[in-house]
Amino acid sequence: LERIEDERITPEKMLDFVEERLKSGHASPLEQVWFEFGISGVSRSFSHQFVRHRVGISFEQQSQRYVKFKEARFPYTVPDSVQRAGMKDKMEAAFEELGRLYQELLDAGVPAEDARFLLPNAASTNFKIVVNFQELLHICDQRLCTRAQWEFRKVAAIMRAEVNRRFPELGMQLQPKCGERRSGYCDEDYEAWQQCPIGRKRPHKRDLFSLFDSYRKGELIPLDEADFKLIEREDTKVP
Repeated sequence: LERIEDERITPEKMLDFVEERLKSGHASPLEQVWFEFGISGVSRSFSHQFVRHRVGISFEQQSQRYVKFKEARFPYTVPDSVQRAGMKDKMEAAFEELGRLYQELLDAGVPAEDARFLLPNAASTNFKIVVNFQELLHICDQRLCTRAQWEFRKVAAIMRAEVNRRFPELGMQLQPKCGERRSGYCDEDYEAWQQCPIGRKRPHKRDLFSLFDSYRKGELIPLDEADFKLIEREDTKVP
């Protein structure tokens, strides 16, 4: 960081270094670049998804054994879909009842490590991660995709924005897997690609495989003499 801040390593050098490693597949230098993120006010449902990423990343999460909720109304997350369905009030009422019972269990001498069995996936949590750049690329590959769970997608977008704000040469590499700096095509099922809001900007793998199959079978439209005459023209525009 010191060498970056005093400009011994220029943004141009950073960009060239990262892009060369991505092109060559030599990823080990990217594993030596680490980021630390503090994430708070998210659901346990989300954190359970995040800890599935196990390579090049470490976690430190708020304990429900040693950290007790001090009020009956514990913090939680309500998905927008529940509100759209008109069920938010009922869900919150259920959470409030769980909170009261949670406090009753604690007051009755039940250890917090056992009282927490009552808490739902919606209960809020805080945690810290330390992740290397190679794994962060993989996380964004998976979690910036529109098929990813909404809460993870939002957090991944915030993480990307923070990296992009401080180190745009690295942040520009963080994309969903269909991004032009990643695979460049969609490998989800075809119906999901059709429904994706950015799907039309990216080819689907089925179309790529179909094109390759046509090439292998010799079914591509052959070039004819008219095509070669176009090539020979002096005013042919070079893209």
